[in-house]
Amino acid sequence: MASMILYSYSKSSSAFRVRIALNLKSIAYDIHAVNLLPDNTGGQAENWHEDYLSINPQGLVPALSVDEQIISQSSAIMEYLQEVYPETPLLPENTLQRAYVRSLVQIISCDIQPLNNLRVLDYLKTQFNCNKTQIDQWYSQWISEGLTAFEKQLNTHSHQKGFCAGDNPGLADAFLIPQLYNARRYQCDISHLKQCTFIEKNCLTIRAFQDALPENQADYIT
Repeated sequence: MASMILYSYSKSSSAFRVRIALNLKSIAYDIHAVNLLPDNTGGQAENWHEDYLSINPQGLVPALSVDEQIISQSSAIMEYLQEVYPETPLLPENTLQRAYVRSLVQIISCDIQPLNNLRVLDYLKTQFNCNKTQIDQWYSQWISEGLTAFEKQLNTHSHQKGFCAGDNPGLADAFLIPQLYNARRYQCDISHLKQCTFIEKNCLTIRAFQDALPENQADYIT
């Protein structure tokens, strides 16, 4: 089996979802923590150090080293895992259901997360002098818009059961749970997301999700 190292940050939703996928597939991997926050002296965060930029020139997590070859971008990593380790599939067999799952995934990966990642929030603060209240409002806007659409998608698909696409967790669930986690971190109102939180409750009974939680990572700091 390939030797895998996941470059991760405990609170990164992108790294969180890859940890879930690896755990669901029972793939052995090591974690190399990359701190995305400046150190106590005001120095650069670890992801901007030259040694990490040589691994991922974007300075982002996650990155997955597979026998010393690097894959970046969480979606690409998870698609790779699905192709190479088809056991415990992350995608349904039916082609239309696969497209449905990918549409859910892209609500988060294309429409929510890029607007709310740490780089964007820092830019709002440093370049536009946004205060915490304004940044929280920005974050809540895109969370609410995106997850409301996600919820409506779930409600219009009759095959949805305990998870996003049936009786077992998969790719869409691995994207959803970190996004709900972040919504709570930023005190977003998610009380109307009945299907999403129902699925979340089911997912969090599963060890693969529990072990991937930010607070269960060695680099977690409150």
